[in-house]
Amino acid sequence: MNFKKIKRKFKYIINPYGIFSSVIILMDKTLKGIIPDTQLIKCRYYTNTGKKLNLINPQSFNEKIQWLKLYGNLEQYTHLADKYEVRNHISETIGEKYLIPLIGVWDRFEDINFENLPVQFVLKCTHDSASIVICKDKNNFNFDEAKKKINKCLKYNYYYPTRQMQYKNIKPRIICEKYMEDEEGTDIKDYKIFCFNGHPKLIRVDYDQHVNHKRNIYDIDWNYIPVTFRYPNDHSLIENKPDNLEEMLGLARVLSDNYPHVRVDFYIIKGKIFFGEFTFSNADGCQIFDPEDFDILMGSWLELPEIQGNK
Repeated sequence: MNFKKIKRKFKYIINPYGIFSSVIILMDKTLKGIIPDTQLIKCRYYTNTGKKLNLINPQSFNEKIQWLKLYGNLEQYTHLADKYEVRNHISETIGEKYLIPLIGVWDRFEDINFENLPVQFVLKCTHDSASIVICKDKNNFNFDEAKKKINKCLKYNYYYPTRQMQYKNIKPRIICEKYMEDEEGTDIKDYKIFCFNGHPKLIRVDYDQHVNHKRNIYDIDWNYIPVTFRYPNDHSLIENKPDNLEEMLGLARVLSDNYPHVRVDFYIIKGKIFFGEFTFSNADGCQIFDPEDFDILMGSWLELPEIQGNK
């Protein structure tokens, strides 16, 4: 976290409501789930954005994500948030050819027979977003470090600190996928398409996610938009429209149909499209936008379902 972010967070938490919110979050972290969902979500939202959450008449994208976490029945998407189970859904909807080849799946790190794995591979847990381990050369792979990271992640339930219901009941497992790289031999770019009721509206391209993370934003006609989502953009990284952009957008339309909002992630590797993952509550609904009014614009795209008792 840079100095600017530290200063912003400090400004939020030194007032009475900020102190109260911080205490609630610490209590829940210690007692794991004891704080009611609505109260914890309000406190987390404030400590991350500096704003009080409006659940009665949400307008911004972030506010509507918080509303969906409480009233959007996100638990129905558990099988789509599970990085192993979602593969069946992708095979049935758009086809197995869009899946990165699977090498294995295990319940425990100790069950993995590394002698049977290729020289290069990727390990990740099925239930979170922080457990990825990339092996580019098995002969120089730090097994102890990988074991420590994976085992720590296997014990972590992503639901409790964020109240994203889609993650609560995922069975923690480890999958191994084929290591993929682009033509230049560098990390592959991640194309994240923000969709609303089956309509793609925005594309976020993430670069160097494990080294010097940057991201650029485009509309669906591939016009660059000078806005930042948490990580900095980089005008020097602006690229030509991918040759198979229309195919990728078509796949996103199929996969996002009937969902108020879902971010559908893809990779383009040597001219071929591969599915990445589904995300139903982008950045936990605490994304900092610059300019700030882009949060309102994205909120206008998200039509919340009619559900009684949404206060």
